Order: sequence, then C-alpha cells, then structure tokens
Amino acid sequence: MNVSGVNTVTEFILLSFPCSREVQVLLFVLFSVSYILTLMGNGAIVCAVKLDRRLHTPMYILLANFSFLEICYINTTVPNMLRNFLSETKTISFTACFLQFYFFFSMGITETFLLPLMAFDRYLAICRPLYYPTIMSSHLCTNLVVLCWVMGFLCYPVPIYFITQLPFCGPNTIDHFVCDPGPLLALSCIPAPGIELSCSILSSLIIFITFFFILWSYILVLRAVLHVPSAAGRRKAFSTCGSHLAVVSLFYGTIMIMYISPTSGNPAGIQKIVTLLYSSVTPLVNPLIYSLRNKDMKAALRKIQVCTKISQNIFEIEAEFVTSDFSYL
Repeated sequence: MNVSGVNTVTEFILLSFPCSREVQVLLFVLFSVSYILTLMGNGAIVCAVKLDRRLHTPMYILLANFSFLEICYINTTVPNMLRNFLSETKTISFTACFLQFYFFFSMGITETFLLPLMAFDRYLAICRPLYYPTIMSSHLCTNLVVLCWVMGFLCYPVPIYFITQLPFCGPNTIDHFVCDPGPLLALSCIPAPGIELSCSILSSLIIFITFFFILWSYILVLRAVLHVPSAAGRRKAFSTCGSHLAVVSLFYGTIMIMYISPTSGNPAGIQKIVTLLYSSVTPLVNPLIYSLRNKDMKAALRKIQVCTKISQNIFEIEAEFVTSDFSYL
C-alpha cells in the first residue's frame, strides 16, 4: 500500500462486460462451460503424461508443464470474472487486485519462457537427433522448466511494487475484467509515464526476445526438414512442429497486439477482447491442438478413458453390492 497515506482507494470495481442481466447470466453459463472444458482438457494431458510411461520424455514433460501452467493461468482471472457476472457490486479489494495482476502476468511470462524451451526441444530432436538424448536429458529438462517458472515469477514484483505506491484517490472503476496495468495506471491521481514506459519496455523485451528465439529455432528446423529425403519423414517432422507453431501463433499474436504498443492506445473494448483471447480462449483450444495432432497423446488419452470407464463400472458394481447387502438388514 501507499506509505504516504494518500491512497484512499480500498477496492476497485471491475466492470467486466457491462450488459443486461439476462446477457450476464448467458455469459456466465458460456464461460463456465469453457472454464470446465479447459480444466478437463489440460488436466487430461497432465494425467496422460504422468500415467503413461511412454510419455516420460522431455517433449511430453514440457507439454505437461505447459498444460499445468494453462490451468493455473485461467484460475487467476476466470473464477473472479464468473463471480462478477452474477454480482451486483463487481468489487475486488486493492490487495486482491494487485495479487491478481502479479499472478496473471507471472503466469503469462512463464508461458513466454516455456514456449521457446519447447521450440528448442524440437530443434534438438530434428536438427541434432544423435545428440538429443545426451543434451536434453530428463534432468536438464526438469531444471530448465523450474528455471522458466522462477524467472517468470521474478520479472514483475518491482514494477508492481512501484504501481502500488502511486496515489489512488478515485475513481476506482476499471473498465476491464482483470486488473491490467493500463487501466490501473489510468486511475492514478498523478501521471506515471516512467512506470508505464518501463512496463511497456519490459513486456516488449520479453515478448520480442522469446518470439525471435522461437522463430530462429523453427527456421533452422525448416531448413533441416527440407533436406530430409523421404516425404514421410518431412510430414512427420512438420506434424510434430505444427501443433507448437499453432499455439505460438495464437498466444504471441494476441499479446503483441496488447502489450507491444502502450496500453493507452488500445480502446477498452479491444483490450478486453484481446485479453480474453489469450487468457481464456487459447488455454481452451491448446489441448485440442496437441491431442488431435499427436498419435501418442491420443493413445494415452484413450487409455485413460478406458481406465476411467473400468473404474466407474467397478464403482457401480460395488455400490450395487453394498446396496444389496443392506437390503437384507
């Protein structure tokens, strides 16, 4: 909080998507279904990788971590957004707002670090296949994943601290469904161009550096694939990389629109739509992209489905058995 005592705002109002009560309820139902499907899809990938020993390889370890990250990512925004659809006040406390800001951006930055790591893994597998098992061991893969998480959570504490020290004396209405730096800085009683510029530079550096690393990795992969003599080998290589490229395009395409230029240049409606795309829509479609294009993943998911049906049948048999036993009493 602001140590000077100037800060009089104790809570913010997240307008979310202002519309009639009936539309609010409809949006609540739609986003609830989307939220549940996202949890189920990404959770299924995490369980498939954990339970199927054939998937205990760096490629699938990275995919499982990515899916787990997507689960954490949507939980920073969607539950509060769903609550606001049915709430009359739509308030969020000052502390909760900045905690949401911190975790939302930390998860997003962690994703920008995990995606280049996944691209590097594909580069090694396709361009350096003989050295791949030696270089990308499970131990190294785990350490790199931990490093991505740690770096992601260390990037924004300082900027967020300085934003909390700004005086917020009203109004306290944020025309968004998430505590985003642009709308928050607009509510400050004094202009803070230095903080806004530093946030924009930090976001731009992270986005551009990681994006160009991914781009360079796939340029090298494409060059290597074009030299593969067999058409079947080229198709397999393109299929392996295609799902990751689709995820990269969805994620980076939206965050570049949002954060490369200063946030004040984007109308509130565009901010909300773009933020919704990369925070809610992409976590929903990512499991579909990876599972539909990957034979091993589809096989593992079918295995889980069969095991689930067997467990359900056993549970029903046991329930009937217990019921029949009690019927004699």
